[in-house]
Amino acid sequence: MGFLLLAKSPLWGGAIVKLPCLNPKIIGAGLNVGRWTVSDTEQRAPCLPRAYRTQETKRKQRSGAVAELLSTFGTRPGEMKPQPKQNGGASAAFFFALLTCMLRCSGCVKLSNIVLILADDQDVYLGGMTPMKKTQALIGDSGATFSNAFTATPLCCPSRSSILTGRYPHNHAVRNNSVEGNCSSPLWQKGQEANAFPVYLNKQQYQTFFAGKYLNQYGKKETGGVGHVPPGWDQWHALVGNSQYYNYTLSVNGKEEKHADSYEKDYLTDLILNRSLHFLDSRSPQRPFFLMLSTSAPHSPWTPAPQYQKEFADIKAPRDGSFDKPGKDKHWLLRQPSNPMTNTSLDFLDNAYRKRWQTLLSVDDMVESLIKKLEAVNELNNTYIFYTSDNGYHTGQFSLPIDKRQLYEFDIRVPLLVRGPGIKPKQTLPAPVLNIDLAPTFLDIAGLNLSLFNVDGQSFLPQMAPELRNGTARPYFLVEYTGEGSVGPDPSCPKLGPGLSQCFPDCVCEDAYNNTYACVRTLVEPNLQYCEFADTESFVEVYNLTSDPHQLENIVKKVDPTLLQAMNQRLIKLQSCEGDSCRATKK
Repeated sequence: MGFLLLAKSPLWGGAIVKLPCLNPKIIGAGLNVGRWTVSDTEQRAPCLPRAYRTQETKRKQRSGAVAELLSTFGTRPGEMKPQPKQNGGASAAFFFALLTCMLRCSGCVKLSNIVLILADDQDVYLGGMTPMKKTQALIGDSGATFSNAFTATPLCCPSRSSILTGRYPHNHAVRNNSVEGNCSSPLWQKGQEANAFPVYLNKQQYQTFFAGKYLNQYGKKETGGVGHVPPGWDQWHALVGNSQYYNYTLSVNGKEEKHADSYEKDYLTDLILNRSLHFLDSRSPQRPFFLMLSTSAPHSPWTPAPQYQKEFADIKAPRDGSFDKPGKDKHWLLRQPSNPMTNTSLDFLDNAYRKRWQTLLSVDDMVESLIKKLEAVNELNNTYIFYTSDNGYHTGQFSLPIDKRQLYEFDIRVPLLVRGPGIKPKQTLPAPVLNIDLAPTFLDIAGLNLSLFNVDGQSFLPQMAPELRNGTARPYFLVEYTGEGSVGPDPSCPKLGPGLSQCFPDCVCEDAYNNTYACVRTLVEPNLQYCEFADTESFVEVYNLTSDPHQLENIVKKVDPTLLQAMNQRLIKLQSCEGDSCRATKK
C-alpha cells in the first residue's frame, strides 16, 4: 500500500499538491520543509502489482504525474516563477526533490506478496483434492483452478529443482533423488541453486521464508550438512532428507534442530504453519514477502494427525479407468506386474490411499489458518497464493501398487490453484501450465524483466488475469524422466537381477535404469501424448487422450506415420531446448 500526502505551499497560492512518494511515517504530519507544509495524509487505493505495468504504461504514468505537478505550479521547466528570496533556496530544492521523486516513483506501491504451498506426491487425477474442501473454497473458488497443470518430470527432487529454477531437467541436470543423480549435490549448489528464483526475489527486497521438505538429499553429510542454507532465504526451516511427520531433523537457519514424536511440538505440517504465522508477525510490513510452505503430506509414511486417524474409514482407491488393467503394448516395466492384483496388494494400496487423504486434512487446516492470518494482518488482498504438488501418484493403475515416475496422466498431472490481485474468482482455466512456469510467474509478479533470466518456463499471469497481461499458451510441452536402478539386485526381489528399483515383495518393480523416457504432450489438435524410451527396444508409446483418456491403448502402430514424424521432430527440439527455444514453439 502506498501513501498520498497533500502538501500546501503559499508560494503557488496555497495550492494542494499531491506527493505520492513521501512516507508520512518518516516525515510526519505537519512537518515544514522550507515554506511547504504537509497538512494531511490519505491512503491510496490498492494498486495493481508493478508486474502488470508495461514500459509504456510506466512512461505515461511518469509524464502524467509530472505534467500534473507542473500544471499545479503554473510553470514549465525553465520557466520557474520568481519566488520570495527568503524561501528560494529551500523551496526550489524541495520542488526539484519532489520532481525527482515523481520521476522515480511511478510504482511507489509495495509489490504483491507471494505464498507457495507445495504438497508432496499429491495427485489430482485420482481424487487427491477431494479431502481438501477448505483449500478448494479459499483458493480455487476465490481465484483460478488450472485443469491442465503438469509436472515436467514425475519425481520429487528433479521436479522441485524445476520449480526452483524454472528449467527442464535436461537443463538443471537433476536426474533423480540420489546425490549421484545431482539431488542437492555440491554441483547443484554451486550452479543452479545459486540462480534459483528466491535469490532474485530477495534482491527485490522480498522477505523470504521457507519451511518443510526442500530436496530429498538436503542436509546430508555429503551435501554440506545442516549448515548449508541456500542463498536467497531470510528464514530457513528445512527438513533434512525425505518426508517425515515425526522424529526428524531440521536445519533452522543453519543450526541442527531435532524433533521427536509429540503431536503438539513435532507434527511437521503444524510446525510449518506455526512458524509461518510467527514470520508474518515478525516481518517488516513495509516490504513484500515470499513464503514457501513445503509439506510432507501426502507422501509416505502417511502419518495422519491424531484427530484424523479414523477419517475416511470406508474409502478405497478408485477402481475405474486403468485400475488393475494389464499393461498391454506398453514398456516392459508396465508388462511385468501380475494381473489381476492379489488381495494383499489391494489391501495395501487401499490403506495407503486412505492415509494419504487423512494427512491432507492437516494441510487443509493449514491453508485455512494461513489465509485467516493474512486477512488479520491486512495482507490477503495483496497476496498471490499458489497451491500445487511436485508430482502426481498412482495406486493400482496398470497393476502397479503405489508410486509415481511413470509417463501417464495420473503421475504427471498436478493440482494448481491460485488466488490473488487481478484474478477473478471461480475460474477454471484449461491452458496448459507446467511446474517450470512457477519461477517465471513469481519473478513476473515481483516486477522483474523475464527476458533477463535463463528460464525454460513462462509466466502464466496472462492466463490468470488476461486483462492485465498479454500472453499466449504453449501448444505443446515436454515431460522427461531418467530411470533409477540398483547396481546390484534389489533386496526385495533378488531374482530379477540388477538395474531395477522400488521393488515390492511380489517382485513388482516401479522403476529401472531403462525406464528413461521423453514425451511430447499436446492438448488440442490433436490431444496426444508421444513418448520415446531410451532402451534397447527404442520403445514408443502414443495415446489419443480424446478417445482414450485412461491411456489403455498404445496406438503407435495405427497412427499416420507423418504425424509420428512430426511428433518425433518436436521431441528432438524440446529435448535440446534451453530458455527461449523451449517457448518458441509453433503448432
